[in-house]
Amino acid sequence: MNERISIDTPDGSFGAYVARPAATPAPSIVVLQEIFGINADLRETCDRLAAQGYIAVCPDLFWRLEPNVELTDKTDAEWKKAMTLYKAFDVDKGVDDIAATLAAARVLPGATGKAGVMGFCMGGLLTFLTATRARPDAAVAYYGGGTEKHTGAFKNLACPLMMHLGEADEYISANARAAIAQAAEGNPLVQIFTYPGQNHAFARWNGVHFDAQAAAQANDRTRAFFAQHLK
Repeated sequence: MNERISIDTPDGSFGAYVARPAATPAPSIVVLQEIFGINADLRETCDRLAAQGYIAVCPDLFWRLEPNVELTDKTDAEWKKAMTLYKAFDVDKGVDDIAATLAAARVLPGATGKAGVMGFCMGGLLTFLTATRARPDAAVAYYGGGTEKHTGAFKNLACPLMMHLGEADEYISANARAAIAQAAEGNPLVQIFTYPGQNHAFARWNGVHFDAQAAAQANDRTRAFFAQHLK
């Protein structure tokens, strides 16, 4: 079952897609978008999490710029619009909105109160920042672009964090991956997995660079991680 809910903040209200499991009580997972909005890819991710026994909540993070954005990676026009939104996006305000979503997710009907966060691309960076600022119970970041610019935040990490990075990522260089790994080294809360030959967004359902084998491996690791820390 899925629905749309509204989440209130001091700056206004925004929408979120919610996919519910067959049985409750259940832990919640906040799912953070790429630069394409709450599109079919994100809804499928939420629906799959619901099938695993989670309440999945995907907030509309572009609401301050344009509500209800829904794009794909298939056309130049959609990429142009997505990049324009991304460049105008306020990361700090975004983390505030995610914190509000986490708070709402913890108290949804049927929720246990435990809540994780996971995100992709832009949402991967936001997942990392949320894990250092908003105290989710667990966090999984898929190819978070720009994470290397915020490595000092690892010292504020307060929950278990898993990161997935493609070794051929056109947006996250080998030097960026090395900086992330170096900053996380020795931190018992962090697990980092890299995937040989994989481009950015290798786990985007039906995406241009989707790789079924690498996506399945990453998603299996994510599934076990959340089962350990949220259930």
